[in-house]
Amino acid sequence: MAWNVIIAGGGFGGAAAARELERILPKQSARLLMANETNFALYTPFLPEAAAGTLEPRHVVTPLRDILKRTYLRIGSIVAHDPEAKTVELRPKHGAAETLPYDQLLLSLGSVSRVLPVPGLAEHAVGFKSLADAIYLRNHVIETLEEANATDDPARREELLTYVFVGGGYAGLEALAELQDFAADAMDRYPRARLHGMRWVLVEAADRVLPEIDLQLAEYALRELRGRGIDIRLQTTLEEVGGDFARLSSEETLATRTVVWTAGVAPQPILKQLSVPLDERGRVPVDEFLRVQGLDSVWAIGDCAAAPDPRGGTCPPTAQHAVRQGPVAACNIAAELGVGSPQRFAYKSEASFVNLGRYKAVGRIGERTFRGFPAWWLARSYHMSQIPGNARKARAVLDWTASLPFRRDISEVGSIGHPKPLI
Repeated sequence: MAWNVIIAGGGFGGAAAARELERILPKQSARLLMANETNFALYTPFLPEAAAGTLEPRHVVTPLRDILKRTYLRIGSIVAHDPEAKTVELRPKHGAAETLPYDQLLLSLGSVSRVLPVPGLAEHAVGFKSLADAIYLRNHVIETLEEANATDDPARREELLTYVFVGGGYAGLEALAELQDFAADAMDRYPRARLHGMRWVLVEAADRVLPEIDLQLAEYALRELRGRGIDIRLQTTLEEVGGDFARLSSEETLATRTVVWTAGVAPQPILKQLSVPLDERGRVPVDEFLRVQGLDSVWAIGDCAAAPDPRGGTCPPTAQHAVRQGPVAACNIAAELGVGSPQRFAYKSEASFVNLGRYKAVGRIGERTFRGFPAWWLARSYHMSQIPGNARKARAVLDWTASLPFRRDISEVGSIGHPKPLI
C-alpha cells in the first residue's frame, strides 16, 4: 500500500521538502501531492530587482513542474482539515472542492503582509509580497514619472513624485533602494519631472532599520540611503492614508500617490480553518522535529510555523530558514513511514545580506562583515547557489550581464494580463 503525503504550499520550504521526499522515499511506497495557488515557486529575494527592471519578472519564478519529478501538483488551496479522519479539503482554482485523505500532512503555507488598522491603508496602499506587487509598483512608478512630466501643476507634480515606504526591514529597504535607483536612472528621460525632483521617504516605527542584522551594518545602510537623498523617519508611524496623502505620527502630512506597505508579515489567515493549534501571532507551534504540537502526522515549516531556533526563541520568517526546514521535515516524514531516522532542526543562520541597489549591499558571514560592492558580489553569488533550476540561474546571469552596458527599460506594461473588451 502506498502512503499519501500531502504538502500544502509550494514556496521555499514546501518545494525543498517535496524534492527531498522524492529523493529518499521509494517511488512505489508513497504518493506525493502538493497543493499550491500557483504553478511556480517565487524567489522572493529577487522581487526588488523584478520591480526595478534589472531582472525579467519570469526569471524570478521557477515552474514547480520543472523541479518536481513525481509530485502530483494541484493548483488550489487547502481550506479545511480534519485531523481525526486524516483528511483535508482542497479547493481548486476552478471546480468544486475535494476531500483528500492523507497519512502525513506538511503545512508550508507561508505568510501575507501584516496589516495594521491604519485608516485608508487597505484602500490606498500596496504591499510588496508577490510578483504582482512588484510588477504593479514598477508600472506605477513609470506612470507617475510620465504624468509628472506632463502636468504644469506643481502641487500635482509633488504628489506624483513623492514615494512613501513604510517598514525598515529587509523588504522595505531593498524595495525602496532598487526602485529609487531605477527611478533615478529613468529621470534623464523626463526633463520636466527632473527639474522638480523626486522625494523618497522611509517610515519606520523603531529607532533603527534592519533589526535582523548587526547594528553597525544597519547604520551603514542608513548612511548609504540618506546619502542618496532618501528621507528616513525613525520612531515614526503611519497614521492615515488617502488617495493623495499620507499622515504620519509626527503630525506631518505628505502629499503622495504612492504608499508601499512593508511593515512585516503575518501567517496565512487560512490557518485558522485548519484545526491546528496557533500561538499568539497566528503561527503553528512545532517541536524541534517540526511536528505540530499535539497532533500526529502533521508537520509545519516556514513562515507559518513557530519553530524553535537553536539560538533561542523561534525562527524568523526568512527564506534561509524555510529552505532548510523543508529537508528536515521530509526526513522526519519519511522516518514516520519507516524510511531513515528522524532529525532535529539545528540550523543556525551564519549569513545575511541586504541589497541597496545596483552594486551596493551590506552583509555578514559569520563574524565578518561586508559592505558596498564586495557585499553585492557575495549576495549575488549566494543567490546563484540558491535559485532552483539551472535554467533560472542562467537567465538571471544573462539579465545581470545585459544590464551592465544598457540603461533599464522604462516601458509601462500594466495592460499585460488585462485585455480590452472586443467591443
